Amino acid sequence: MDKASEKKNIPFTVELSDDDIYEAMKDIQGHLDITPSDLKEIYAFAYRHALKRITGSVRALDIIATLVFSVRKETPLTEVAELMARENISGVPVIDENGKPAGIISEKDFLSHMGAGDKSHFMSVVAECLKGKGCVAMSIRPRKAEDIMTSPAVTVGEDTPAIEIAGIFAEKNINRVPVTGREGKLTGIVSRADIVRASLMKG
Repeated sequence: MDKASEKKNIPFTVELSDDDIYEAMKDIQGHLDITPSDLKEIYAFAYRHALKRITGSVRALDIIATLVFSVRKETPLTEVAELMARENISGVPVIDENGKPAGIISEKDFLSHMGAGDKSHFMSVVAECLKGKGCVAMSIRPRKAEDIMTSPAVTVGEDTPAIEIAGIFAEKNINRVPVTGREGKLTGIVSRADIVRASLMKG
């Protein structure tokens, strides 16, 4: 189902608290004879603690795109591709008949299902076409979203801390994650860009 995208912007600057400074000083081994380099090191540690404190207080609900583009399992891939191209997005959640995330489709999913050979990179597809072997996308033309989606979908709850979501991105090597409400239905999506934005701005 096509829906308009709407972002919650939460710009903020990172302010260091006394606790951040204290925790930073505990991170430095040995006796401190304060020099400019020592102060710089303390600041680096304090900034890291402040960032952790702030992102730990920001929840998925605070930074999600509440109106997201999504498709259903039975949506033809031609429509999925057109949606992603039109809205300039690199991934889209796939929902089931109950509105719950069943999977997610990214550019990588399209590339990996386009015939034989190395199609993990867009230029590999271009090279294949330039060799006169035809459009490699034709092999998946009749298929539907559920045929190539990555499933099950990795999801987070609305109360999941942003710092935990960042860890999921790193662990799973993904760029976005659907957010679900109490009934498990899709309520939004959080991307790496949202996490970065939430880490750099406040208020």
